[in-house]
Amino acid sequence: MPKNSVVFPFPQDLREAQLALHRTRAECEEYARTLPWSVEPMPGWEADKQLHSTYVSAKPESPGYSDEQAQRIADYRARLLELSIAVSTHPFWETVDSGDVVAARMALKHAHES
Repeated sequence: MPKNSVVFPFPQDLREAQLALHRTRAECEEYARTLPWSVEPMPGWEADKQLHSTYVSAKPESPGYSDEQAQRIADYRARLLELSIAVSTHPFWETVDSGDVVAARMALKHAHES
């Protein structure tokens, strides 16, 4: 049987932790897109026009993150770290043959799709 068609018996708690990791990362990225470009207040800037192009790199002034925004990002990062550790150190990985760990890890990332 080819390695890419191996079915791994992932425990439910591992599947749930991986799904929570996916969802939390997506929520964090979505939220981060709404934030100012700089954590700290920074003046806007505009670079010189690029040679042989009309593109001019620029950023507007950034007010920086509010205390609430900074705390929310910190909370997301703490949760992502917690979930990453839970997934990567789960006892299930000790049961997988060393040659199949990468395939199992990739399969887990997509287990919620089935």
